[in-house]
Amino acid sequence: MSHTDDFVLDIGEIREKARKDVLDGAQTSSYSGDVATVIRLLNEALATELVCVLRYKLHHYVAKGIQSEAIAAEFAVHATEELEHADKLAARIVQLGGKPDFSPKGLAERAHSDYAEVDTLHDMIRENLVAERIAIDVYRELVRFIADKDPTTRRLLEDILAVEEEHADELSDWLVKTR
Repeated sequence: MSHTDDFVLDIGEIREKARKDVLDGAQTSSYSGDVATVIRLLNEALATELVCVLRYKLHHYVAKGIQSEAIAAEFAVHATEELEHADKLAARIVQLGGKPDFSPKGLAERAHSDYAEVDTLHDMIRENLVAERIAIDVYRELVRFIADKDPTTRRLLEDILAVEEEHADELSDWLVKTR
């Protein structure tokens, strides 16, 4: 049985590059992504998460109806999870040498989903489900785009994607129950 070892490192070269570009932090010369593009895309995802936080918070406070108490509580949970996503995206943007854009100016335009103000519990669930479905498609495309160029960002996006899919599944169940 033959064994081919394709794993080759020039540790001396790696050490030299690490010392030379020490101020670049986590971004080393082996990073193969387009940093500026990744930062821009992450800032758009950040804006989306912030809009989702605001929408879920609104719906948490204004939900009314016979089934509203439990669902409103879940809206609060979703808002907290979306804020955690925003925090993780912002931290990654900083790791890549960028600046997270938390400016309220243009927030809705930078976001992929809408900030929908609706009146009925059913419509709140529907609008949040639409937003989650948008997020799922955007995160899937981001994962595909980043691929192997930035495994850390890809893993972060995959983790967020999994939570967004859980949210969509819950919302879909609630939508059926509130018809």
